This record gives sequence, structure tokens and C-alpha cells, in this order.
Amino acid sequence: MESGERTYPIWLLFDPRHPVRHDIWTPILDEVQDKVYRQIHRRVDTTKIYIRNAVNDSLLAPNTLNWWKDEVVTEIELFREIALEHKPKILISFGAFAFEFVRRVYKIKPKKGPKHWGTANLGDEFRKSIENFDINTTNRIPVLRRVITIGNYAEAHNYFCQKNGENYFNYVGIKIAEKIIENKDNFQIWIE
Repeated sequence: MESGERTYPIWLLFDPRHPVRHDIWTPILDEVQDKVYRQIHRRVDTTKIYIRNAVNDSLLAPNTLNWWKDEVVTEIELFREIALEHKPKILISFGAFAFEFVRRVYKIKPKKGPKHWGTANLGDEFRKSIENFDINTTNRIPVLRRVITIGNYAEAHNYFCQKNGENYFNYVGIKIAEKIIENKDNFQIWIE
């Protein structure tokens, strides 16, 4: 799956085993649009957001500690070429596999296994990516690939957001929106 424009500064990367675009991204985007509109009276043009799966075949997506087959390494190299050519400003990955895939695209060490990227660790990485946001580079922002379907809904929110009772979608959407607003003059993402 691939849609949108590679030249657009916002990219979304999904695990093909989990079609969560509307379950996770849409509520986050609603929060982004609301915050951006209320503060600067603009809306992000979402029709051009570049959206793709980390790998073309869901059977390639790993599910064990030995999860990086040669075919996945090839996919990493292909995505690296695209990312280095187009240099997105915001690259949002959904879940453990997509986030580790992005880390390997950008050659971030040490390499981690799927068990490492639980809710709390992804939340830590999300906060780091927001704190270290730099408009002059690709900002790799991990988010959860599932929220509503897990039995420990409130606990997952608390682990990721680091605050009891925080609404996950609101928290993530506002944090991303704040970075978009701070850099509004450096983005060509607005509905005309």
C-alpha cells in the first residue's frame, strides 16, 4: 500500500499486518487539526500525506526475535533510498515493527527486538522525538499501532503518556500539533 506524495513533508509508516489507519491515525489527526486551527487558523492538507506499509508483503513482517529476513533488509534499503531522497520532516511510525524498521532505515543502534518496544518504551521514544524535534532533519515519531483493542486500555494510555487519565489521542495529537505550529513557516502543508 502506498498513497500520497513522497515530496510531502509528513509521512506515515504502518505495519501491514495491522490496518490501523482509521483506528489510530484519524483520531490523532482530528486532535492535530483542532489544535492547529484554533491556534493559527489553518488546516493541514491531508490529501498529500505520504502513506505506506513498512514492507510490501505482510508475510515479511517478523514476529519472533529472529525477525529480519533478507527480504526485510531489502525493504529497509529501498525505503532508505526514498527517505534520503525526499527527506520528510515528520515520519510517524505505527507500532513496534514499524518503529524498529525506521530505526534501521536511519541506522540507529543498537538494534532492538520486537519485545523491547512495548507501550512504555514507545512512549519514551515519542517524548524524546517531540523534545528533540528539529525541522532541519527527519523527525522519527513512534505511536502505538493499537489502543482501543487492548484489554489494558487505561494502563496503556498511562504508560505511553506518563500521566494517569490522559487521553492518548489528545496527548499525541496535541504534541505533534505543537511542533507543526512552532514550525508553521517551514512547512508547505496548508490547505490553500
